[in-house]
This record gives sequence, structure tokens and C-alpha cells, in this order.
Amino acid sequence: MDKKTIDFALAYYSGDRKTGSVTVVRRSGGRLETKQLPVAAESGKEKELKPIFVGLTETDQSITLDPESKAISISDAFITDAFPAHIYTDPNANRDWYMYDGDKATGNDALNCGDQGSSVTVVENTDSSAVKYLKTICVGRGHHQCNFSYPSEQTPQVPSQAYVSNLKDGTLSVIANDPAKPDSYLQVVATINLCEADKEDFETAQVPNNSFPHGLVYSKISGKMYNLNNGYGTIAVIDPVSHEIERRIPFKGFSNLFVSPCGRYIIGRGADRKTDPEHVIAKMAVLDVTTNEVMDKIDLPDVYISKYFFNTEGSKLYLTTSSSGSEQQQANLKPGVVVVLDLSKLPKLELSAELHLDSPAGTLDFLAVDGKAELVFASTSAEGVVTIVCAETNAVIEKLAVIEPQPHSRLWLLSR
Repeated sequence: MDKKTIDFALAYYSGDRKTGSVTVVRRSGGRLETKQLPVAAESGKEKELKPIFVGLTETDQSITLDPESKAISISDAFITDAFPAHIYTDPNANRDWYMYDGDKATGNDALNCGDQGSSVTVVENTDSSAVKYLKTICVGRGHHQCNFSYPSEQTPQVPSQAYVSNLKDGTLSVIANDPAKPDSYLQVVATINLCEADKEDFETAQVPNNSFPHGLVYSKISGKMYNLNNGYGTIAVIDPVSHEIERRIPFKGFSNLFVSPCGRYIIGRGADRKTDPEHVIAKMAVLDVTTNEVMDKIDLPDVYISKYFFNTEGSKLYLTTSSSGSEQQQANLKPGVVVVLDLSKLPKLELSAELHLDSPAGTLDFLAVDGKAELVFASTSAEGVVTIVCAETNAVIEKLAVIEPQPHSRLWLLSR
């Protein structure tokens, strides 16, 4: 199969974290088209009132949400200062959850939650003109991560819920996520205090605390939620039925978690900037949820892991990288590398390949044919291009110029 003849459509957001634009890149019948959405004037509003960028319709129109009125707007033009919020997609429904961390100083969303915390906003059908705002929910003070529990063949008793971690508070907000239960749907049903008092200056569990949750995954094998408490160097294992913390597993030196597509293994990533003054060392470890034991660890010198992505069939883990550390450490980092791990070797962490791009990738997405990933798309904002990689050989196939270079970019495949 000639990879350059595969049809695709993707959206590419590019910006400087204040303003941005959206471009649609489409190949159909071998013909390539790049179309930037017309740019509308800035809203001119304060950050908490700026329109939230939701997505694109079937006809490539921009969808935005007014955070004050909650009105959805569909337009041919993209509002240049629309806010591209952190998005978490429900794996079992066409609903997206948008995280708002609140005011930088207080962590509060004064508009929706007063001085009681910040918020998440839920929107469904974010890729079509049938888009619908559902609800804005007040949770704890950000920064937030989100993940979802759900019943599986192995654990049918687990309820459908969304978990949101609240970094400033040291808590998890549990939100009911089953529309068949309207009395509780999209309501906070529990708040889990992550405090470990023996690691604090106080004797009883308090909020706020120094747990600093950042790393939240669900295993369909065990039916448990796993939260990484960076402040304590532990993983809290949570029962989604009782909302109780069942155990705490030592897991020091890691700053985020992700779960293998099979659900059995939790992978942690971190960075060591202290051991070697000239080199950053990426740290990775794998935990087996059936035994709660760490099974393997690896170090990757001169790599700072940024984001993670699984290929379509769940056989590979792709880790993008960025810069961190001292000036000398950054000088020795591998530029533009994407680390690829072979998940068929789990619980062994085995490096499969390194993709060498000309600049760091912002996000990745995968185009599959008959359930198998054929192409890997990378947004490389420093160049303003989409880099297309062969999923089988890891070779760069082509680079498509999209827009002038910008500090930040995000791409995603469109289903049409």
C-alpha cells in the first residue's frame, strides 16, 4: 500500500497560548487540500470569560462555548483567542470533558463556583452540528486530570463515573456518569481526601494537603482507580463502588501514570534532573494490577517525556518529548525524538524504536486501515508542519506545511 495515497482528514490547532488558528488538512483521491478557517476578531474578554473551543462540525465549522451564558456557537470563522481547554474524552460515550483550573493564584473558578473550587464542563457530540452543552460541574481547585470508571466483563459491578483530580486541594471529585440514572447523572457523588497525615505536619487528614495528585488511571481488569500522589510518592488504589482508598503502593520518582490498553499494567513516567548535572534521565516503571507489584524499570538518558499516545491496536506506546532541566542538560537532550515501546513485551519495558523528527511533537494521532495503524501524524509546531510517519517502519513519509511556526500545536483526525 502506497502510504501517500491513503485518504485522511485532520484538524490542526496552532497558537502562542494567547491566540491561535485552526487549519483542516485533507487528502482525498490523492489530492491534498489545506484550508485555514477564517479568523474572527478576538473576543477581548478576560481569560475566564473567553469562549471555549469545542471542536469542528461535519462541515469544518468552528464550535465554541460561551462560559458565561453556556450558549453554543457554530461559525465558519475561528475566534482567535478561543480557549483550547484540556480535553478528556469518555471512552464509552460521545462526551468530552473540558478542564478549567481556575484562577492561577487561588485555583477558583469565580464565575461558576465562587471561592469553592474550579470546574469541569461536559459537552456531547463535539464533532458535529448536533453538539450539545450538558453541564458545568464544580470540583476542587486545579490543576485537574480526569479518567473514567465503567463496568467491564471482569468487573461488572463498577459504576460509570468520572474522576477528577484536584491538585491544589489534594482530593478527587467523583462524578456520576450514567445518563440512565438521571437523579445522580453529572453530579458530584463523593470527594476523596488523598491526605496521608503521617507525611504532613498535622495529625489528622486535612484539605488542602500536599498529596499533589497528578496521574489518574482506571483498570478494567481490577476494576480499581489508581491515583498517583506526587507529593507522597505513592499510588492510592480506590474502589469505585465504596469510594474508599483500599491501599497505598510506594511509587516514588514518577510524575504521571498511564494504563496499558489491556488494563493489566500501569506505567509510570518521571524525570531525574539531580543525579547527573549534564543529563536528564527519563524514568519509567510498570506495575501489575493483579499483584500490585512493580515488575520492571528502565532509564532513558537525555530524554524528557512529555505526552503519551497508544496506537490503534494497542500494541505500541508512543512518548513525545520536550525540554527540561539546566542549560547544560537541555543542550544534551535528544531533539525531536519520539520514544516507542513494544507493549507485547509487558511487563518488560522494551524500547521498540525512536522516531527522530526535526522538532518536538505536540500531539500524535493514528490512521488505521482494517484496525491496524498505517500512519502516525505528528504536530510539530516549531516548524508549523504536520509530519507523517509510517507506523510499520517508523520512517518519515512526508511533511506538510500548515502555518507559520508557533509555540503550541495540537492535531486530531476527523472522522469524515
